[in-house]
Amino acid sequence: MKTAATFSALVLACAGVFAAPQSPAASSTDALRGVVKTYLEIQAALTQDKFNDVKGPAGTLASQTAALGKDSAELAKAATTFSAAKDIKGAREAFGPLSDALIARVKADGNKDLVSDLKVGYCPMNSKSWIQREETARNPYYGTAMATCGTVKPVAGAAK
Repeated sequence: MKTAATFSALVLACAGVFAAPQSPAASSTDALRGVVKTYLEIQAALTQDKFNDVKGPAGTLASQTAALGKDSAELAKAATTFSAAKDIKGAREAFGPLSDALIARVKADGNKDLVSDLKVGYCPMNSKSWIQREETARNPYYGTAMATCGTVKPVAGAAK
């Protein structure tokens, strides 16, 4: 009997049922990593002028940011505003404050693994920033009309 119970506990532990507790900082960074992933889906859709592809992730982003807690109140507010956009023009207008809030939150997190492959793009035509992974600018504010307009720097080296 003791062997069966030990075996069952081992199986459950391997399945992740009994996960080791995470530190609050680790779980916060993991949650922020999920926010960044959803944000990048939105950024890619805006770059391709695909407003319909923004709607689902926008709702997800609003929920994810709300769950981050009081340190992310500005980010949650910006995500909620963004999720209410009715068209691509409104989404692009709301994307600037969302991007600024996310850039600030990612920098405040300070986790090198989180920002290691992230870049901050900057559009000189509308003086707005965004986050992306690519080395070449993928401008979400002008979409396919000016997809590569802008500059890109590592998050750590960006001014905002």
